[in-house]
This record gives sequence, structure tokens and C-alpha cells, in this order.
Amino acid sequence: MKRDETPLLPSSRQAEARLLGERVTQLRQGLKLRQADVAARAGVSRSTAVLIEKGDAGRTLSQVLRYVHAMAPDVSLQSLLAGHVPALIALHARTRPQRVRATTKAELRDLDF
Repeated sequence: MKRDETPLLPSSRQAEARLLGERVTQLRQGLKLRQADVAARAGVSRSTAVLIEKGDAGRTLSQVLRYVHAMAPDVSLQSLLAGHVPALIALHARTRPQRVRATTKAELRDLDF
């Protein structure tokens, strides 16, 4: 029977685990990979992949490392957490809203409440 490790961790460590899960998710999305495919490559079940990406503290370090390695063998946990991975940078650039053209003064007046 699995044990819930969450109550044993301070809230700051739980936040770090969630951040790691978010970064792992962003890496996968930035590389445009499906969760099931990465899980199969890493040798973990899809439900374990979901828990890794949620930042579940009960996952082993080995599972997390295998999951990250299955996506990007050259990415270290340190660079992933720092956000210095090209796939993360590209993902943020794609999701950031971009203006197509400048708004005219008349359009700004129409938008003014």
C-alpha cells in the first residue's frame, strides 16, 4: 500500500515539487510530445506520468529523472528548474500574446470606458 508523503513535507518543499511538475509539463508541451509516449519511453505508467507532472512528492527521484531523460536526454534538472531549456523558452514565446498591429488613436478612444 502506498503512503501519502505530503503531510511529512513542509509547505515550501511541496511548492518546489509542484514547480518541478510544472516545468516537466512545460518541457513536454514545448517539445510537442504526448504524455503517454513519454511515459512509455521512460518505462513508467501514464498514471505515474500524471503524478510526476502534478508535482507529487511521492514519486521517486529515479522516476522523475527517467521521465525527463525520455523527453530530453541532454536536459539536467538544474537547467529545467532554472528555465534555461530552449523548449521552455520557445513554449513561452508561443504562448505570449503578440500584437499584430498598433492600435490607432480612434480605436483607443472607442475602447476607453
